[in-house]
Amino acid sequence: MGDYGEGRRGDELPRVFLLVVLAGVVFSTYASYLFYLQVIRGGEFQRKAVTISRQIERLPAQRGEIYDRNYNLPLVLNVDSFALLVVPAEIPGDMRDTVFAKLAVLLEEPLDEIRRRIPPSSYRMFQPLELESSVTQSVIVNIAERIDEFPGVSWYSRPKRNYLDTGSFSHIIGYVGNISRDELKIYYNRGYQTGDILGKAGIERQYDSVLRGVDGRQYKTVDVRGRRVDAGIRDVEPPLMGKNIVLTIDRPTQILAEKALGERIGSVVVLKPASGEILALVSYPSFNANLIVEKGGNNEYARLLEDTRMPLIQRTIQSSYPPASTFKTIMTAAIIEEKSIPLDETILCSGEINYGDRVFRCWIRKPGHGRLDLAGALAQSCDVYFWEVGRDKLGIERIVSYAREFGFGLATGIDLPGEVSGFVPTPQWKERRFHEKWLGGDTLNMAIGQGYLLTTPLQLADMMAMVVNEGVIYKPHLLKEIRDPRDGSIVTKTVPEVLLASSISKDTFKKTKEYLRGVVVEGTARYPVNTKAVTIGGKTGTAEVGLHDRWHSWFVGFGPVNATDPEDVIVVVAMIEASNPWEWWAPYATNIIFQGYFEGQTFEEAASALGLLGKTISAGARVE
Repeated sequence: MGDYGEGRRGDELPRVFLLVVLAGVVFSTYASYLFYLQVIRGGEFQRKAVTISRQIERLPAQRGEIYDRNYNLPLVLNVDSFALLVVPAEIPGDMRDTVFAKLAVLLEEPLDEIRRRIPPSSYRMFQPLELESSVTQSVIVNIAERIDEFPGVSWYSRPKRNYLDTGSFSHIIGYVGNISRDELKIYYNRGYQTGDILGKAGIERQYDSVLRGVDGRQYKTVDVRGRRVDAGIRDVEPPLMGKNIVLTIDRPTQILAEKALGERIGSVVVLKPASGEILALVSYPSFNANLIVEKGGNNEYARLLEDTRMPLIQRTIQSSYPPASTFKTIMTAAIIEEKSIPLDETILCSGEINYGDRVFRCWIRKPGHGRLDLAGALAQSCDVYFWEVGRDKLGIERIVSYAREFGFGLATGIDLPGEVSGFVPTPQWKERRFHEKWLGGDTLNMAIGQGYLLTTPLQLADMMAMVVNEGVIYKPHLLKEIRDPRDGSIVTKTVPEVLLASSISKDTFKKTKEYLRGVVVEGTARYPVNTKAVTIGGKTGTAEVGLHDRWHSWFVGFGPVNATDPEDVIVVVAMIEASNPWEWWAPYATNIIFQGYFEGQTFEEAASALGLLGKTISAGARVE
């Protein structure tokens, strides 16, 4: 019996030992795993827990400011504005209608619109909804003074753009707005998010990535339902303001050109040919960018879209026209370079020529200009001379080649969105487009800048820049510098970039400049372009539109003609559309701009000095 009891105890000992070992292994395993979780990976899980329990709120960065070339007064700056937020779940159910009604009164919005922005599906949400993206300080003060009447309502600073100069500046600078869903699809991978402000037009759009800055962040601890549980902001990453932009635009010159154009549908370009810098870019009619970015801006934008005069179009780069007789500048260079006809050989202009079954009449009609050589033909803008030489000596292929040599049909690449390329027609194009052969009459039209040929005012400025620079066009640009907003230091500076380099000889360009001076001294521009402030060369142009004696009015000029420093020279293009009552204003507007620019005068002072203040210059017939 004793042996049997001893045997049982002996069998139980290994089992107990096994259980103890097993329990020890299990305990050690769990202890090791807990050590692994709490000590080795504890920091990782703590960070994840904090991330999960904290909400991130963005602090919008201020956009960079925009200046003219003098970098003294901003053209665009930021003003105080606020975004209004609502946390729907923090509004007691019995107060909801009252709070909504009070918000509607303060925001001057229909009550139904407030309810639409805070739908019933959001009533249990503790995440803030942005009720209004831009409200004034007075609205915020009103709410703050009666904050107990507005449970769940808060706000944060969101600076708004203020455009100090509007009118023609609005076409250049553009405007901003909330990013749309379609835009977000395009820009999402570039870091843009819902609620971001995006440049919609002009420089604001072109350099949005430079101007927008980097948003900051602030963190708050919340519970599982999104309710805030901390006493205040625990962590803040401040926003970084966007870079400041300095334009090549000269504010006094822009205003001078704007007033010289007046309330005439058309445009003006003032260009420095030695660098491609744009000093002025005027388009009329214009608009007020502030009215688009302010509350109700969608209505203003819709109104502008419905305006038949198309005020949103930047006519210097987004509209193309027949260049008319300004194209004779290219024809002159081609004739000299190709030696198509001796420069002193004359052609008789009797006021018209017959070709096929049509009569092509010179602008001066019978008895015509008489006998003219090339210099006289350019000065008097004789159609007959360029018709005959263009058709019989140059031919359409060479005319097309020289047009492209001067940049026609090619976008200039200016740093503004929406530029069009103009158009240079060819016989091959006409056959594909209309299934018709190119005729001699088409060549006659193109030789004087009519027919299918189209150019923008900026391309015409580049044409003259090619002549002034004797074979080089620099890429037109509006960005002069990017500066750090903190200390004003230059971050980047635009370096002149060659757009086109011509194979035409310098002697050809020198002779062409000489002949263009003749246009002003003794030709079609001798009366309207009479300033003594600077010597000017240039070319008039009158483009026929339709069949009802309607014409576009052009003038493209440069000066000083014999400048010792290329940086002193400017090119001015004025273009008045045929939609205006007919007046030959383009050369007069150019005359005022040259006078004001070189004498440092305002429009009023320049127009007064030239005897043009308060006068309207009109003409009863087409003048080339």
